[in-house]
Amino acid sequence: MKLVGVAGVVVFTLITSPVFAAEGPHLDGANLDLLWGVPFVGILMSIALFPLIAPHVWEHHFGKIATLWGAAFLLPCAALIGPTTAATELWHTAALEYVPFIILLFSLFVVAGGICISGSLVGTPAVNTTILGIGTIAASFLGTTGASMLLIRPLIRANQARPTNAHVFVFFVFLVSNIGGSLTPLGDPPLFLGFLKGVDFLWTGKALIGPMAFASGILLMLFFLIDTVLWRRARITPVPAPEPVGAAATDAAPAKLRMIGGHNIGYLGGIVAAVLMSGVWESGIEVPVGLGVTVPLEGLARDVVLLAISLASWLTTRKSIRVENAFAWTPIQEVAILFAGIFITIIPVLAILRAGSAGHLASLVALVSHPDGSPNDAAYFWITGGLSSFLDNAPTYLVFFNLAGGDPATLMGPLHTTLVAISAGAVFMGANSYIGNAPNFMVKAICAERGIAMPSFFGYMLWSGGILLPLFGLITWVFFL
Repeated sequence: MKLVGVAGVVVFTLITSPVFAAEGPHLDGANLDLLWGVPFVGILMSIALFPLIAPHVWEHHFGKIATLWGAAFLLPCAALIGPTTAATELWHTAALEYVPFIILLFSLFVVAGGICISGSLVGTPAVNTTILGIGTIAASFLGTTGASMLLIRPLIRANQARPTNAHVFVFFVFLVSNIGGSLTPLGDPPLFLGFLKGVDFLWTGKALIGPMAFASGILLMLFFLIDTVLWRRARITPVPAPEPVGAAATDAAPAKLRMIGGHNIGYLGGIVAAVLMSGVWESGIEVPVGLGVTVPLEGLARDVVLLAISLASWLTTRKSIRVENAFAWTPIQEVAILFAGIFITIIPVLAILRAGSAGHLASLVALVSHPDGSPNDAAYFWITGGLSSFLDNAPTYLVFFNLAGGDPATLMGPLHTTLVAISAGAVFMGANSYIGNAPNFMVKAICAERGIAMPSFFGYMLWSGGILLPLFGLITWVFFL
């Protein structure tokens, strides 16, 4: 805590210093070679490999490892390009991207953690498929993070006693944490960015209902078949029967399904309203936060409201509800620390992408156009999606939105399928890895906290590669060729 206090004083002194009153220069992606991406690749490989080869080292020191990779970008940037540029990029990313991102995740984590669904919920194939289906629909209205945090704990309870259960949560990540958030700008950050750029609120649902229903329908049917096979196999081998959720381990009849802490549903609605408000309210007021960086008043108001909702939820929810939910701070702490490292090391990669044809990823950017200059929708889908599998899908969406012309009227009109391809790629393919979308990693962390043997980083990608990549190929053939 002393270290945090000292760091806070240093940061406050730095950003209020007159020397840093004006915004400093930003990175020019055209002048960066691909070596600047090494720290980003390094933190990804650390997340993937350390839990496998040195799990105890990772468990106790993942924060230090993430810090080292962040420093591996910031220190060379300060030495070779300039300390002002490094400080500006760091503070710009923190103030405008990371802090709002983590506040939203924190609020959803706290509020959803105060809702407990208890009763005789047993993870049969029919029950699991129903929960996944409900979550897939809910994700477009509560956001992928909100729906994931609301439903992950009851799903864990329902399947805790099954000897083979990791597949349930893998499909949960596919559907609820990603593909389900396709129908409104509230569903996933890339679509919200499109809304802020002028894409009609209702356009998203009309345009993406086809690909979303196609992908979700196939995944739900496939899940039901896999889960049915594993359920029957478990019934053949003597295993303890799943215990009723929320009921004591006695011979008494299982309790009826019920929700406690239901007032938090209202808080979830408040979170959705606050996020929507920040997108439709244009105050025109910019609040300076140091280093020449300004935060829109509506964004600052949203973050204050979200923190207030989190506090209200914490104070008005009985402690026993969170105890029954096995609520712990570890998952959000892990996400906050690791994504801090990811947000820092991703800075030069996004700068190179933004440089377009002038950057070292020009050959990749060139693939999205046909020789006659017309957009290649299939390439937009795969390249936007491929990058969104490992990069933050919101800025990736924005890069290709602008690359396709950036005019919302044209992209909703003559280039309709191009915007569908960009949107679907950014949202759907966030499911390809644990870091493709924020709730993916949160779901993994919560499952691990509750004793679910989730696949490793590469183990998860075996699932996504074997199931999602063929599905995305089929979607390409049906919708984008």
